Amino acid sequence: MALLLFLLLIVLFVIGVPIAFSLGLASAITVWQGELMPMLIVAQQYITSVNSFPLMAIPFFILAGYLMQSGGISRRLVDFSNTIVGSMTGGLAMVAIVTSLFFAAISGSGAATTAAIGAILIPAMIAKGYASGYAAANQAASGALGVIIPPSIPLILYGIAANVSVGDMFVAGILPGLMITLSLLLFAYGYARYHGHGGGERSSWREMFTAGRKALLAILMPVIILGGIYGGIFTPTEAAVIAVVYSFLVGFVIYREISLKDIVGILQEAAVTTAVVLSIIGAAGLYGRILQSLRVPSMLSNFVIGAIDSPLLFIVLVNVLLLMAGMFIEAAAAILIFVPILLPIAVSFGFDPVHFGIIMVVNLAMGMFTPPVGLNLFVASQISKVGVARLTWSILPFVAIVLVNLFIISVVPFLSTWLPSLR
Repeated sequence: MALLLFLLLIVLFVIGVPIAFSLGLASAITVWQGELMPMLIVAQQYITSVNSFPLMAIPFFILAGYLMQSGGISRRLVDFSNTIVGSMTGGLAMVAIVTSLFFAAISGSGAATTAAIGAILIPAMIAKGYASGYAAANQAASGALGVIIPPSIPLILYGIAANVSVGDMFVAGILPGLMITLSLLLFAYGYARYHGHGGGERSSWREMFTAGRKALLAILMPVIILGGIYGGIFTPTEAAVIAVVYSFLVGFVIYREISLKDIVGILQEAAVTTAVVLSIIGAAGLYGRILQSLRVPSMLSNFVIGAIDSPLLFIVLVNVLLLMAGMFIEAAAAILIFVPILLPIAVSFGFDPVHFGIIMVVNLAMGMFTPPVGLNLFVASQISKVGVARLTWSILPFVAIVLVNLFIISVVPFLSTWLPSLR
């Protein structure tokens, strides 16, 4: 039955069936053929999988991201970032990275970050003389910071799937996210220096202060949200609700860039995105229950522990597996499929669940800008008018950069576990 479950999923995915339907159909057919449980359980498990208080944070963070994206936040963040690093060699590329870092801490979504920031900066970089492929690749890779820097939907999902504090996962993502950001900035500097891309005019302190004042409300949002979570004032789910209220007040009342007419469209976009994510979660929950019924995780765990005696070899193999999975499977589904299988084995090798979660999320973040399913890649391609095939070559240096960071994160647990240990 386990073989049937895996083969059905692969066949459905290969012929182009969306991942949520692939998981659901493979699970339902396996239950029907194997008589593992009553068919009524299929529907019940869908509901049970999404009936979770922590999961309520997901639709609220998605809605907050769309509100901030429509409320003039991205433009103000670009202006502020430009006053900080715009005058450096490669300044415009650095602006894209730094702005993505700020926006990632607001939206929690890689695709939203790529779309909101890329729409402004990709054309600006091309006009400044940067190769269109590099401009698009730089934004696609920077947008992936949205799932590493908290708040992040994949970090929430991992916390729920692994029964780990979501607050700890948020804190754990900060240092790895900053390290990857610094690596991207160094590459932007080196690329610009090699190709002769200078920076813009140096901003005065007055211009920096003015831009900072205009972007202050945007910058304060992650401070309020994360500070409240880490300070024990509210839970991540409550923080998501506060993020929605804050985003609405900033965009509608203060900046006045969201009209009543816009709200209907924003709610529709957030509802569709939420439906897609929750459909995947429901189907993956059913798939995971069948795996547990067939004792696949325990059998695989016993096999791996018997065949591999080195934690380093284990984590290398896990990274290869997750990198390949991230190229084909959406991050939410990959987390819910692989956590029940891989986490027990990782714990048996001495890996901290929080550390392992960061390894998993960074791997899947790379899947957002690698073909054939990398969503950031398609968003950046659409904005830059660069074909995905050509963009794939441009993205390779960024893949190499994140791979180096991933290796460091994998072998240095301190980067992921230090901040959570201070809570």
